[in-house]
Amino acid sequence: MIKTPNDTVNCFVPENLHNPQPGTPEGPLAGINFVAKDLFNVIGHRTSNGSPDFYHHSTPSEENAEVISKLLGAGANLVGMTICDEFFYSLTGANEHYGTPINSRAPGRLPGGSSSGSAAAVAGGIADVALGSDTGGSVRIPASFCGLWGIRPTFGRVSLKGARAMAPSFDTVGWFANDVLMLSRLAQVLLKDKPQETKIKRIMIGKDAIARADADVAKTMTEWIEEHLTDSEGVTVSPEGLDPWWDVFRVIQAGEVKSTNLPWVRTHKAKLGSGIHERFLMAENITDFELNAAREHQKQIVKHLNQLIIPGSALVIPTAPCVAPLLNEDATTLASFRSNSMALTCVAGLGGLPQVSMPVLTINGCPVGVSLIGTPGSDEQLIELAARIS
Repeated sequence: MIKTPNDTVNCFVPENLHNPQPGTPEGPLAGINFVAKDLFNVIGHRTSNGSPDFYHHSTPSEENAEVISKLLGAGANLVGMTICDEFFYSLTGANEHYGTPINSRAPGRLPGGSSSGSAAAVAGGIADVALGSDTGGSVRIPASFCGLWGIRPTFGRVSLKGARAMAPSFDTVGWFANDVLMLSRLAQVLLKDKPQETKIKRIMIGKDAIARADADVAKTMTEWIEEHLTDSEGVTVSPEGLDPWWDVFRVIQAGEVKSTNLPWVRTHKAKLGSGIHERFLMAENITDFELNAAREHQKQIVKHLNQLIIPGSALVIPTAPCVAPLLNEDATTLASFRSNSMALTCVAGLGGLPQVSMPVLTINGCPVGVSLIGTPGSDEQLIELAARIS
């Protein structure tokens, strides 16, 4: 009989699964335990989306989200539902209602969000793998902060059926693991559509992306590149600068939140934590003109990225610009962390590109991730490349 593990890292939502769901006895993932971010439908479970108000108004799901069904069908056991930032609108991993999951790989520091509970569960040994969602970095940032392997797959390659939407132009299902083999095993079960089969032989280093990172991260990553990626070449990711790209992403994301989650928040007068409240106010003020202009700009960005990252190539950038901030970090530092993070994570988001974060760096005992970004459909090739060079 499958049991819910003891929650030693505060990763589970208060109203966790009443009964864990066992996977098919025989399957490629038989015996593997997984947890899922509390935005996926699970039979008999009421999702919270990180909000007690939403939980109060929700009803038990009548069916599982497609990704949950796929993992169960492959033999994995669902053992819990994990805390996330409210309505997924943050990157810190802190939840004013449910508490902050513990980052056991960097004690005293934030786990990163919004898939914070999922990352904390794998880092803390609660589960073998974990499902999260990644819109603006919600798998990649926690992977970096918690020393995990993490993937944001090609946009559209993993079904979002039965998952709460945030910004549908960018929403993806991602996952965490402690090793690249486990990351690959889930990819074989969850990824759909024909993969890009061109072997990756050209590796490009995003110089402007590295320059966006803190000095210690940039130095440590540059030294790692010099040792492990000797045949790589330097490139500029965004000729116009990364800030304009981040602004395009911000406007589109907020404009879509205005249609997905803002109506519910306003109708039910949801109590929002600091930071989340301000971002919903910003989303409310996005105009159709701003949204349409940003979408036109995105088309130009996608065209540029498709010319820069072609089949058989991969782009290397820092996953996050810094080590995990302290739990009591001041608001100014957190605002800087968010803007610098989004300047990095918006690249794959705007392009709909796959990104794999590798836990290959450590700075003063804190994990730091290095990312590979590839062409659409090159998820499997990116994982293979990551396994070779990590």
